[in-house]
Amino acid sequence: MPKRVDPTERRTLIADALMRVAAERGLEAVSLRHVAAEAGATTGLVQHYFGTKDEMMLFALEVVSGHTEARIGAAVTALGPSPAPRDLVRAMVTQMLPLDDARRADGKVALAFFAYAATRPEVAEVQRRGSLGLRDFFATLMPYAAATTLLALVEGLGLYLLSGTYTVEDGLRVLDEYLDSVFSPAAGRP
Repeated sequence: MPKRVDPTERRTLIADALMRVAAERGLEAVSLRHVAAEAGATTGLVQHYFGTKDEMMLFALEVVSGHTEARIGAAVTALGPSPAPRDLVRAMVTQMLPLDDARRADGKVALAFFAYAATRPEVAEVQRRGSLGLRDFFATLMPYAAATTLLALVEGLGLYLLSGTYTVEDGLRVLDEYLDSVFSPAAGRP
């Protein structure tokens, strides 16, 4: 009897290979052939699960988002049942920043996706929805403009951390200074 293969598991294996290729060589190196080689599969198998490179890229973006959501969930749970808004925002944002090897790998892939999305409206739409949803959530904890600025700050810090322009300590200091300015009693915020 033939072995049953879990399609989601196989797609995730392929997406993980795509992320390794993108993190190590950049998104321009991603092709069905390169991903198949990294996954130890044939190009035909990759094409069976992903008809186009865009489908494969969107699935990989979902995987990266899943990694980030899992880290955020664990960090928020560790805060306990009623965290202060500043603590909640900081816990979430620090899981989005490339502060360790796993987050750096995801950060490299996410950065590559931003460039990829610049010329692909369907990919850009997925990223836009995710970013706006996050901004809207942060806007429940801080003023709308501050939430918008926070997302821009996180993206900028991510770039500087990935490039080695800022150290982890520098990035966290900048983040904490911004959060202090938003959540300080003088700012009239929670």
